[in-house]
Amino acid sequence: MGNREYWNRQDGHYLGPAHDAVPLRVDPANPLDFGSPQRPVSAAARGLGVDLIAKLNGIRAAEYPEDEALDARIAAYELAFRMQRSIPEAMDFKDETAEVRSLYGVDTPHSRAFGSQLLAARRLVERGVRFIQIQHGGGGAGAWDAHGGLKTNHANNALAVDQPIAALLEDLDRRGMLDETLIVFATEFGRTPGSQGSDGRDHHIYGFSVWMAGGGLKRGVVHGATDEIGFHAAEDRHYVTDIHATIMNQLGLDSRKLEIPGRKRLDIDHGHVIRDIVA
Repeated sequence: MGNREYWNRQDGHYLGPAHDAVPLRVDPANPLDFGSPQRPVSAAARGLGVDLIAKLNGIRAAEYPEDEALDARIAAYELAFRMQRSIPEAMDFKDETAEVRSLYGVDTPHSRAFGSQLLAARRLVERGVRFIQIQHGGGGAGAWDAHGGLKTNHANNALAVDQPIAALLEDLDRRGMLDETLIVFATEFGRTPGSQGSDGRDHHIYGFSVWMAGGGLKRGVVHGATDEIGFHAAEDRHYVTDIHATIMNQLGLDSRKLEIPGRKRLDIDHGHVIRDIVA
């Protein structure tokens, strides 16, 4: 949610196109692409269009019953119609108190963007959205990819995200929603303990941290450690599939009981639940 650069390769849908994410912007006037008609359309005209599309889709579905992309498009259009009504309201903070806005840093320049995303995320959770992904810095070689200027880079990033993250945890907790909402703060790799150039750090996969909160996990627990220079994971080491297994366990899922036609990964790379962090 937020940056418009998102991965959308047609050959990369692990669960199929019907399960694609919907990119959103924290803007009640225009929260999602093509969510509103470009010019005024009467309800009657829109109804005719919806009926025509349904008939054409029905004809296509009868001719090509195995077309998953068609099913995905139909589901997407129906979802878009519902989202036209619900998403602008979810992205509008006018009914949030001044205290809540201050808590998230929405009115503070350095935390406004990320604070708005996390406040929107809490509002989506309240409305029953099951999975929400937020990428700070655009999800690409931008904000956190500090091959140079690391001290300034990370200081600015921490200033932007620390208050909103703390606000989300506190807000969910005091609303009684934290125990049923699993928050995962992660990246695909860490940074080297040694320098890259004069003031940067390179990508590092041998030892880095992920933190999780809520969702039936213990509070205040530190699990695992690296060696003395932070190069290798040395204590209670875990591979990424253990994170996956723990998340799935907290969601009430067992990868060994899931079957995805044509996919083999869940049949091979099972992780182990990290029981030491489960409440």
